Amino acid sequence: MLRPFFPTAYLAIVFLSVCSACGPESCVAADRVTHSFLGVGKANGAVIVNEQNEIVWKLDMPSSDGWVLPNGNILLALYAMKGFPNGGIVEVERETKKIVFRYQGQQKETSTVSLLPNGNYLLAELGPEPRAIQINRDGEVVSSMPLQCQKNNFHMQTRMLRMLPNGNYIAPHLLDFAVKEYNPETGEVVKVFATDDRGREKKDWPFTAIRLGNGNTLIACTNGNRIIEVDTDGQIVWSVTNEDLGEDLFDDACGAQRLPNGNTVISSYHAKGDSVKLFEVTRDKEVVWKYSGMNAGFHHFQILTTGGQPLADNTWK
Repeated sequence: MLRPFFPTAYLAIVFLSVCSACGPESCVAADRVTHSFLGVGKANGAVIVNEQNEIVWKLDMPSSDGWVLPNGNILLALYAMKGFPNGGIVEVERETKKIVFRYQGQQKETSTVSLLPNGNYLLAELGPEPRAIQINRDGEVVSSMPLQCQKNNFHMQTRMLRMLPNGNYIAPHLLDFAVKEYNPETGEVVKVFATDDRGREKKDWPFTAIRLGNGNTLIACTNGNRIIEVDTDGQIVWSVTNEDLGEDLFDDACGAQRLPNGNTVISSYHAKGDSVKLFEVTRDKEVVWKYSGMNAGFHHFQILTTGGQPLADNTWK
């Protein structure tokens, strides 16, 4: 059975922001909390920023998902663009920006990608027959599993498809208001976490779902501007909203990452200009770090280092 891949070797290369030294376009943090990260989005493309808040790498390819790999390359899921009419994925050498692997999507969109331990790529294709597929280094589809979600709005079918430590897939289905865990060998849905507990008018569309080390699942609820943590029975054991923070930092909460210290970093995809694009909150819902750089928000991000040190455990998987 395949196991998910947890790269950590290359993580010391990237972006940290120090609050007291930041300008108005950058990060502000309490107690000098600092992070480096890879950020991806439709307007921003893919960027890496260093500890001095400088963009040290940028690729102008509109992206919805991305990772810094252990070999230093950047893996991206692309929106539709020239050469990729239905989106696709690329692996890019960081120094040369040479594309060393490419795959063109076969349906309407290619929403997510991740690297598996056997070297295959796991991605979600959206369209009339939404599916989770694995492709090998030759670009061949080696496994395909239908995704059980609505088919009226392709763009809102699923995001951030991932493989869990048990080998199952986890997929947030936005307009279904459900995070589903699949057995990829049978296609069976083995678990469902609903996100419409506040009523569907709140638009708590699940975008990112992360299985935590304690067995709980962290879910980012996009337009609902809420992060929830649910236990194995789907009961909410922790949540955070703008009301909890006392300020409007949530603005389309697409991405989330639980840090080893128990804090949670959240992205606000619709944030523009000098607004906060990323922020970190403690378990007690105290904001300890903010990033306001770039002119647009991030669909997805990968925290790489904290305080100059690579993260010991990346729970973005």
